[in-house]
Amino acid sequence: MTFAATILTLYPEMFPGPLGVSLAGRALEQGTWSCNPVQIRDFATDRHRTVDDTPAGGGAGMVLKVDVLAAAVDHALVQQPDCPVLAMTPRGAPLTQDRIRALAAGPGVTILCGRFEGFDERIFETRAVEQVSLGDIILSGGEPAALAMLDACIRLLPGVMGAASSGTEESFEEGLLEYPHYTRPNEWEGRTIPEVLRSGDHAKIAAWRKQRSENDTRLRRPDLWERYGNARGRPASGVQREMKEPDQ
Repeated sequence: MTFAATILTLYPEMFPGPLGVSLAGRALEQGTWSCNPVQIRDFATDRHRTVDDTPAGGGAGMVLKVDVLAAAVDHALVQQPDCPVLAMTPRGAPLTQDRIRALAAGPGVTILCGRFEGFDERIFETRAVEQVSLGDIILSGGEPAALAMLDACIRLLPGVMGAASSGTEESFEEGLLEYPHYTRPNEWEGRTIPEVLRSGDHAKIAAWRKQRSENDTRLRRPDLWERYGNARGRPASGVQREMKEPDQ
């Protein structure tokens, strides 16, 4: 089954962009996924193909018009009725690896990319459009965020990654940050690969990796650590004071 990606955008030339190379590009050529960028401007009804207007109540910038957005979304829903519609906006819920994995397991996704000051709110009141955010950052438009989200989905599609385990032993998959990696040379600028990784003892290596994942998550992402469940009753603000960087 092909994972179908429809992108509603004012800049369709941005797709597939970087998704046309490397693993995602090979998967696109093989038909594992499809990329269908749709020009939002095509759904404007005036001769100037207007897609935006000044914000009600005043203020700086422009807002994407709800009638044009609705026409574009309705078109996508006719083409892909079983695919969820996601709008990239900093006002949305942060994307998680769990949500990405759920999307990758489905038939595809329709992505609505914002520009200017964002969307007329009525598009979310009248259409089943899920608002999602790449993170607590502001981009010039939804397209870079859409590319990142699609990349996260595509790499999970069957056959895209060479080794199946490549998609499981990673940050966020188990609720923790991934353990650190090393490779040859064994010694570089006075720093050596941890001895346990050269021991050949797979049980000890697995235990070391688990401990490093837990320690690094405590130090670097106390929010993840609390969700992981091992910090019950301990405030996140105190984690970094209590922990020291683990020895290598």
